[in-house]
Formats: sequence, structure tokens, C-alpha cells
Amino acid sequence: MQEKLQMRIPILDLSVQYQQISAEIDAAIQRVLNSQQFILGPEVKELEDEIAPYCQCSEAVGCASGSDAILLALMACEVGPGDEVITTPFSFFATVGSIVRLGARAVFVDIDPATFNIDPSLLEHAITSRTKVIMPVHLFGQCAEMDAINELASTHKISVVEDAAQAIGAEYGGRRAGSLGAIACFSFYPSKNLGGAGDGGLLTTNDPQHAEMLRLLRGHGARKKYFHDRVGINSRLDSLQAAILRVKFRYLDQWSAARRANAQRYGKLFQDSELISSSAITLPSQSPSSHHVYNQFVIRARDRDKLKAHLAERGVGSEVYYPLPLHMQECFKDMGHQVGDFPESERASKEALAIPVYPELTAAAQEYVVETIASFYRQHSV
Repeated sequence: MQEKLQMRIPILDLSVQYQQISAEIDAAIQRVLNSQQFILGPEVKELEDEIAPYCQCSEAVGCASGSDAILLALMACEVGPGDEVITTPFSFFATVGSIVRLGARAVFVDIDPATFNIDPSLLEHAITSRTKVIMPVHLFGQCAEMDAINELASTHKISVVEDAAQAIGAEYGGRRAGSLGAIACFSFYPSKNLGGAGDGGLLTTNDPQHAEMLRLLRGHGARKKYFHDRVGINSRLDSLQAAILRVKFRYLDQWSAARRANAQRYGKLFQDSELISSSAITLPSQSPSSHHVYNQFVIRARDRDKLKAHLAERGVGSEVYYPLPLHMQECFKDMGHQVGDFPESERASKEALAIPVYPELTAAAQEYVVETIASFYRQHSV
């Protein structure tokens, strides 16, 4: 069979998305420039009012980043020195960095190898009298098993904070990410399904008291200018980002549906290639209770690092999420964890590889990606 001409397929191509909606984006930016209202203001309020019901919540609070969203949520739950927050070691740094910044202790629970999400069957043994919050991460666009998590949290009177940075629009049991805990945290980093033109974040809740506290904390703890009730932080979503996000939000479900369609196409292509039957590749698993929005399409791959290099040589972008679990990071070595403490997270860090799944990805490009992966295993059979 004649080899296909080499293609260039990045892990994500935001330029195509922008070209399709550039007139709307440019008009939104100009609207803000004309108003000269750059900090919070009507654009942010409109975005909050649009996203809250989408997430099946009564309240949404914009902030400066997804990392700040986690920090603010924990602050609103009054997490501080001596408290413990249970979470996963297989996540982006901000999940645990925010806990440590508040002087609290991160308590890790290993992941379910099928979904990469925290394993609820392991939670009970991690709970102590100092546990203040359980913070599941809806990794790669799929919600954690929230019924089991919430039942356990309710029994022990513990708050649940969703790290939903990668999961806007995802669902669990027909309920949207953002409505599954006391507070949820979203990121608008450009690579997210709903991404801005820089940093941005948002929190959702159905508790008016939490919402009031979050708004207070994001603005230096001041209800009235120069009069501070709490020690908060400066974490305000700016109006330019909000205006851009309001345009993109109109397309979010369309883009997420395209990601899901691409994921389904990958499933068929990989099955037809015999990469699954040979155990070279394991596809991402979708829980029956979940509506996955595929912020990333993450396979498990034999000889992952060699495969990544092979893809790069042939023009295919890929990314490792995450090459070193959080319990093994140098800055957390004082937690006292050893290699082997969380074996599924450690195994995932050696096998997980994200391949392109962005909405504008063509069928021909996906065929090229799968064929390039297949060519690697033909050349490097093990």
C-alpha cells in the first residue's frame, strides 16, 4: 500500500476556530474597548448569568484563572492550617498547589485506571477528623463518580469541591459538572473546550452564601471600596476575556459534540487497525453514567515515549498528561510519599498520551494519526 503523504496535525489548532468566528470575536473586543470598562463590569456579569444556568446552578462567579478558582473555593470553605483536603495525585499542579498555599494538607487517593478519575472505593480510608473537603477532578472531560463521593461526604459532613477545569458541559447522571458539589471550579485557559484569549476562570454554586463569599474574596475581601471584611485576593475576570468567552460560549455545545464525534471515529479506526486487539493501545473509557466532552482524548500506549517521538517525526502533535504524579513532585517531597504509594497514578504517568481531538479535526487527519500510530507498532513490535 502506498504510504500517505506526511501531514501536519497539531495537538490543538486554535487558529481554525478563530478564523470561523473572527468577526464576532473582533466585534466583542471592540465593544469593550469602546466602553473602556475592563475590570469586571457588565460583560463579566452577562457571562456569569449565561453560564450559571448552563451548569444547572443559580450562581456563577468569574475570576482570573482556573487555579484561582480552586484557591477561592477552598478559601470559601474555610480551609486552612491543620485541615486536610482529599484529592487525586494525577492532575494538574494547581489542584494540590492551592491546598498547600492555604497551609492545609493534601491527602491523596489513587485513580480508577479505566477513567483516570479518583477511585471512590478508596476514599473511606483517607477520611480523618481533619478532613475538610473532598476535591474530585473531572479529568480530561469526564466527571468523577459523584454519587459515591457525595454519599460519603454527606455521611462525614464534608464539603465537596469539583475541580471541573477540563469539564464544562460534561454530565454525570444527567446533571452538569458544576452542580455536583458545594462549589465547582472552571478554567478558561485557551486549550479548554471553552477557552479565552489568556487566563480566566469561574466558579459555580447553588448556595447564595458561598457565592457572596466568593465575590468578596476575589476582590480583596472588600464589599465597599477600601473597606475590607476579609483577607481576599485580587482575582477578577477582565471584561475583554468575558466578551470573547461570551462569543465562544454560543458554540460550546457544537464544539463538544464534534469532539465526541471525533472520539467515536477514533474508536472505530483503532478497532479496525487491530491496535486494540494487540494490546498496544488502550482507548479512554467512558463511564455509563457520564457524558464525556473530551477536553483531551487520552490513550494508554505501550512504549509511550518512543511512540510520542515517532508521532512528532511524522508531524502529529501529542502531549503527556501528566509525566510525574503530584505525590512525586520535588516541591511536595516533604509529604513523605514514596514510589509505589499510588501505583495506578504512577502507571498512568508512564502510559497516558493525548492525541488530537479538537473540533475542527478532519476524518482524514484522524486516519493519518491512527495509521501513524499503527506504523510505529509495526516497526517496533514487542
